[in-house]
Amino acid sequence: MEQIFALFTIFLAFAFSGRCSDDFSRSDFPEGFLFGAGTSAYQWEGAATEDGRKPSVWDTLCHSRNQDNGDITCDGYHKYKEDVKLMVDTNLDAFRFSISWSRLIPSKFSYLLQEPHPRISNPCKLTTGIEPHVTLYHYDHPQYLEDEYRGWLNRRMIKDFTAYADVCFREFGNHVKFWTTINEANVFSIGGYTDGLTPPGRCSIPGRNCVSGNSSIEQYIVGHNLLLAHASASRIYKQKYKGGFVGLSLYFLGLIPSTSSKDDYIATQRAKSFYTGWMLGSLIYGDYPDTMKRIVGSRLPVFSEEESEQVKGSSDFIGVIHYHATSVTNIKSKPSLSGNPDFYSDMGVSFHYFGKIFDFKYAVAPWAMEVVLEYIKQSYGNPPVYILENGIPMKQDSQLKQKDTPRVEYLHAYIGGVLKSIRSGSDTRGYFVWSFMDLYELIGGYEVGFGLYSVNFSDPHRKRSPRLSAHWYSDFLNGTTAFLGSQGITELQRNLSSSF
Repeated sequence: MEQIFALFTIFLAFAFSGRCSDDFSRSDFPEGFLFGAGTSAYQWEGAATEDGRKPSVWDTLCHSRNQDNGDITCDGYHKYKEDVKLMVDTNLDAFRFSISWSRLIPSKFSYLLQEPHPRISNPCKLTTGIEPHVTLYHYDHPQYLEDEYRGWLNRRMIKDFTAYADVCFREFGNHVKFWTTINEANVFSIGGYTDGLTPPGRCSIPGRNCVSGNSSIEQYIVGHNLLLAHASASRIYKQKYKGGFVGLSLYFLGLIPSTSSKDDYIATQRAKSFYTGWMLGSLIYGDYPDTMKRIVGSRLPVFSEEESEQVKGSSDFIGVIHYHATSVTNIKSKPSLSGNPDFYSDMGVSFHYFGKIFDFKYAVAPWAMEVVLEYIKQSYGNPPVYILENGIPMKQDSQLKQKDTPRVEYLHAYIGGVLKSIRSGSDTRGYFVWSFMDLYELIGGYEVGFGLYSVNFSDPHRKRSPRLSAHWYSDFLNGTTAFLGSQGITELQRNLSSSF
């Protein structure tokens, strides 16, 4: 039976692996459905040392490894008024951005902030009618917390994060209804504490540029503390502020078995348990998946009964971040590079991406989005979902700088996949393109761009220019375009050629 199900899954995946060619328009989505685009503070703001801002772990990682950084990036800190006008021109319903913890609270003694920081306050207000979706934490806790007690590895972080969240709720809550506590909580834990590739760059894998860490256990400790911090912030909001919604975002891969074998089917279920069930199961059911508890054993923290009750039901919505379609192959014994068990050897699978991930050539596979949304619906009781990131990067090739036809095709296909999922019963309530404009990317730096708008990073004024995708998205949101095919793209390019 399991093999039949696996074959059926693979058939469906490849049957729907082409571009979505159905006719649809903005009006086909439910009333109140939000369309938007996003950025994050470190990737967009710049002004790294202005107005008292102190370094975050993201600053420290970039500078210590002598790589591209967000010191200036888009200079959104100074150009936010111009950018808000572009949001209006693009017909966005909503804008997703994050608040810089180390800018708002530059020292451990500044939690009693009396006045909101003007350049954080103004985007939060967005008096243009655009709905702000605010992320409190996007990989960037203050370096002073890392130095003092190792940040998320210490339970003291739960109290400090809650105090920071309380300041944000208090100062900006009159203007913000949608709060995401932690961005990509699963990938932050894995990337920062197993791989060492993302802030704060801890690992024990040989050959990685990690000064310290323990890839066998730290990601599980951090994941546990993230969940407790999220639950604590959510509880504070519901007790003191109300009127809005608090959620957690996770990174989802569209996972299917590589073959019809029973082993690969079981491996896919195990990969889902580790990669997203790890935290999604805790939010919905108040505990980690049994598969994780059995394999990880004593390295996996345990929720007390009180903690379980606090975490369970603490998310009003699930933030979905999704880019890739991925097949899964079982590995009977996967040794870790360090010789000790780590997240990947615990999971015991091999991932095969559709397209080249690090060469930034993503496959257009809208069925993968449908797989993710169906999984959330079937396995976790169909909670409200906001797709907080979806998009495709492109090399900063001058010929593709503006006429980013592959991005238009990708967005059209994935938005169509979202609509199919909604029609199949998914409680998905919003979709945000990543990203509104080209940003500093942690993996890729300034060599690639996800933006609807290009940014000339060699220009001191950081000139923004609309790409073909910006015009297409604007027209779609305005209800003036629906069908997209080769003829439609040609017509769009012809109509907009005078803009470039």
